[in-house]
Parts: sequence; C-alpha cells; structure tokens
Amino acid sequence: MSEEPDRPAVAPFRRRSFLASAAVAAGAQAVIAGDAQAAAVPAEGPVAAPRVGSVARLLAVPESDRGVQWLRSALQVAVGLELATIPPYLCGWWSVRDHRSEVARMIRRIVGDEMYHLSIVCNLLVAVGGRPQIKAAAPAFPGPLPGGVRAGVTVYLSGLTKPFVRDVMMAIEAPEEPLTRSAQSSPTVGEFYTGVLQAFRTVEPELVVRGQLSAYVGGDDLRPIETLDDVESAIGIIKEQGEGTDSSPADPFEDDHPAHYYAFGEIYHGRELRETDDGWRYVGAPVPFPDVRPMAPVPVGGWPNPPVHVQRLLYRFDANYSTVLDRLDDAWAGGGHRTLKAAVHAMHGLERPAVELMETRIPYAPGHTYGPQFRALRRPRR
Repeated sequence: MSEEPDRPAVAPFRRRSFLASAAVAAGAQAVIAGDAQAAAVPAEGPVAAPRVGSVARLLAVPESDRGVQWLRSALQVAVGLELATIPPYLCGWWSVRDHRSEVARMIRRIVGDEMYHLSIVCNLLVAVGGRPQIKAAAPAFPGPLPGGVRAGVTVYLSGLTKPFVRDVMMAIEAPEEPLTRSAQSSPTVGEFYTGVLQAFRTVEPELVVRGQLSAYVGGDDLRPIETLDDVESAIGIIKEQGEGTDSSPADPFEDDHPAHYYAFGEIYHGRELRETDDGWRYVGAPVPFPDVRPMAPVPVGGWPNPPVHVQRLLYRFDANYSTVLDRLDDAWAGGGHRTLKAAVHAMHGLERPAVELMETRIPYAPGHTYGPQFRALRRPRR
C-alpha cells in the first residue's frame, strides 16, 4: 500500500531564512544558508548536544567481547533513544484540539508507553552498576536519532500532519520486517535492543536492585529488574509495544492496542489495521484525522527573532522541561519515588505554555503557529 504524503510536509513560507531551516527540519537534503537566530534566553544557555556512542560501533563489537561496560554504554544510548521520542509525540498530541478524539487518545497512550520505556531502560542501567544521564542525553531538534539508529531519519518538532506521522512517528518505530510493506535497509531500534538482550544473556551480569525505582508510569507498573527473565520481559515489552511482533501487530497486548508503528499507520492512512486474505491492510473502520493547531516545524537553531512574549513562553517551557530532566536524573541518583513524582508533576506543567505557543501566529508564516523547542537549559553555577 502506498505511503506517499497527501500534501507537502512544509507549506511555503514567505521568509526565506525560515523556509530554509524549516525545510531542513522536515528532512530536506540541501543545506541552505539563512539568518535565523535562536530565541534569546537568560544567562542559562542550552545544554550542548551530547556525544553518544554509535550503535553501529556497539553492534560491531563481537558478542564474546560485550561485557558489563558495553552494556552500560549501550543502555545510555537507549536512554537517549527513548527520550528522543517523547518531545515529537507530545507536540503531535498537544496540537490536537480535542483530546477526547480517537487520535488524541492514541497518541497520549503512546507517550505514556515511551515514558515507561525510558524508565525501564534507566532501571536496566542501574541494574548493571550504571547511572542514567538523562539530561545529558536530551537531543537537539531537528536532528537524527541518538546513536545513529534509523540513519536518514530526521526527527523534528511539529504539529500533527500526515507527513509528520509518516516521516517522524512511523519512521522512529519502523519494525525490522513491517507487515504492511517491504523491510527497510537501515538499522532499527529493534535490532539494537536485540543486541542488548543478547549481551545480557552472554554476560549474565549480577543485577543490582538498589537504586532502581518502582512506580506506576504511563499506565504500566514499573518494577525492579532482578533476574535475567526480568531483563527478557522488559526488553520484550519495549520492542513489542513499539514495533509489534513479526506475526501480528496486536499479539503481545492484553488491551488489544496495536503496536506504535501500526497505530501511527492508522492515523496516517485514516483506517484501522485489519488482517485480510492478502495480509494486514489499513482497510478497517475510519480513523478521522483530527482538527489540529497549525504548529510549524521548529527550524534549525530555533524560531528566528520571536516577539518578546513568545521568547518568554519559550523560556518558560524550556525551564520547566529542564526541571523535568533534572528531577529524572535525581530520581535514579538516589532520590527515589518521591523525586520521580516531582518530575511527573513538573511534566504536567509543560502543556499550558506549549498550547499557548501553538495558538500564537507566526508573523511571517501565515496560517502557522509557534511551538515548543524542547531545549534543555544549563543551570547557572552558584
């Protein structure tokens, strides 16, 4: 079944510098010079983009040489991977005007799953004697997925559009062997996690329970990783909820929800996924595309020369986002369940400034609005 977009990913804008950076954000190959400047912020500057290990290099290490340190390195990459999915999915969710709509509920569920996956990876890292570096792993947008996974995919922030669903949401979650189209040649998140699981089986490390967290995260029960069976179950959940099994998009789930890739496919194609005589096809009940706030893709370098009130909203959002990341770091550094609850509470505070931005028109881009940039701010030294 064809997955060509119904319309261009980025509508033409009048200001050339914005057009250049927005085109890059949407995956354009050309690099166009422009004069876009990031929004001014107080003395706290954005955290520099971290250098993370390459998944290709990690998977190139012979299985017999993958020890505990290899696992720690791989799991820190996984922290970045799971974190990278949350901002674009949140932007898509917040842009939907009616949160009672089927599509809004679907995206909200997936955001909860990704928060759960991030928590699982943090527990896994603590279990092998590591310490999650969550804020340091926060990616800059637009950009590639951490670790070089899904090479060629540019993750950008935008309101919900069909091209955004296809080029970002479905691209991130793409299975090794999709049931509805031919397999991709580039490495997938699933292949990476398969390598991590195999390393656990080979090394059989002693698993440390102290420092792991127990909580109710995103609708799922987070528990400490105590045995290799727990490791297998945890990694299986991450893979199956994201991309599904190689036999059915819904096999592993008690709640009958399709895997993320196929759920996003339903939004893109406008139909529920059904098994037919010719295989799985998007031919089920209609999935109406919702009315959305027209957030434009965030350009490279951020919004150029935003008005003062927009600068304030951007800074308010980024400061709160940074607090969320700081609290998450603290939670897995000994702060425990109470600190994790503080992170979740701070996260709830992100929606209001995000929606205010999404309802503020861009002067040089008629018909489009601003949106959050998800910049992790460096705290000033005291």
